Formats: sequence, structure tokens, C-alpha cells
Amino acid sequence: MPDSASVNSLFGRIAGRYDLANRLLSGGRDVAWRRALVAAVRRGDPRDVLDLATGSGDVAFALRRSLPAAASITGADFCAPMLEAAGKKQAADPALANIRFQLGDALDLPFPAASFDAATMAFGLRNLADRPRGLAEIRRVLRPGGRLFVLEFSQPQRWFRPAYLFYLRHVLPGIAGLVTGDRPAYVYLNESIETFPDRAALAAEIRAAGFSAVTARPFTFGIVALHEARSDPAA
Repeated sequence: MPDSASVNSLFGRIAGRYDLANRLLSGGRDVAWRRALVAAVRRGDPRDVLDLATGSGDVAFALRRSLPAAASITGADFCAPMLEAAGKKQAADPALANIRFQLGDALDLPFPAASFDAATMAFGLRNLADRPRGLAEIRRVLRPGGRLFVLEFSQPQRWFRPAYLFYLRHVLPGIAGLVTGDRPAYVYLNESIETFPDRAALAAEIRAAGFSAVTARPFTFGIVALHEARSDPAA
């Protein structure tokens, strides 16, 4: 698993061009993936939502636009430059003012136990230095019966895998290097995607952390999956 300090430094370096790189590298599909995540959260009508690894805030902003005004939304990330990018976007749109952004490490969350009804994490779980610890922390801050939503890269359908690996290894780092000026950052991201568990293996990790009713829904030939789970009361 990755080293926390290295990941923090990496995202700090690319924060200014992160959104543009995401649009280009996903062919704009990242917008649809987030839309599916937000729709799943909305169905549960949560009162208090925590968006972890919030980055430049796109998920938190989409939640704010979709959920009732009374719903509380908190975005947390351990990379200060990413939160600064989120703050700039928030300041440009008064409709997004009612979101709290806070510096916070998913491995040691600065929130009391049982604080949230729902927790989201989009494309952040694979960057944790200790996934079991991170999942345990999420479960700690969720209320019993609270919902976890993890949108993350996964392993593609077998027929699509050769073309996808070629893209990850040879095309993505070059495009990202031109856009962000930091090709090595996207070599790491490529490797983190390629070695991440498939849907079944990640679902097993989530269950092992004390969650139940785990489901996984694939998107775009399986390269991305949305995992949903329920936080059970501590034994």
C-alpha cells in the first residue's frame, strides 16, 4: 500500500490541474460516475454526510446541489493544497457556501464516533496507506445503520483488459504529464489502479471491516465500481 507522505506530496503537486486532468483522462466519464454516487446517497435521505478524500470538492459540491438544504455536508482531505482548490471553487458560488471543508486524515479522522449518517469516498481508498484502518475509521464515525459509498477504480472485463492496460501504462502518463507537468505522479496513479483489488476482493475487505449488505455496481466495462455498505453496530 502507498506511503501517506508521498501521496500527500503527489496530490499537492497536481492540485492546480487535478480537475482538468480528470476530465481529459476519463473522457468526461468521471462526471457520470459521480452522478451515480450522488444518486445512491440521495436515496437514503441522510442528515449528515462526510465526503472523505474530498480533494477539490467535486463530490461535496454535487451532494450539496442534490440533497436538501437541511442536510449537513463535510468534506475532509489530508492534502491542504487540494482543500485550497476546493475553497476557491466554493467561494465562486454562493450556493455552495453551506459545506464545511476540514483537514483530516482518513486513517485518524478528527470527528467523534457516530457523527454521520453517510460517508462517501471517490477515488481515494486505493491511496490509503492502510485500507483496513481507514475502513475501521469510517465505520467508527458512522452511526449504526449508516451507509458507506466507495467509488473507486476496479479491474475491467477480461476482453477489455489488454486495451485498458495499454492506456494506463503508455497513454495516461503522457497526457497527464503534459496537462499537469508531473508525469511521475500519474505513473504512480497508473500503478495504484492496476494493482487495486477487483470488486469481489474489495467487497470482502469492506465486510471484514464490520460492514454488511455490501454491493458493487460496475461502470464503463468494469474499470470503475460503486460499492455500497451498511455500518453494523459494534459487537
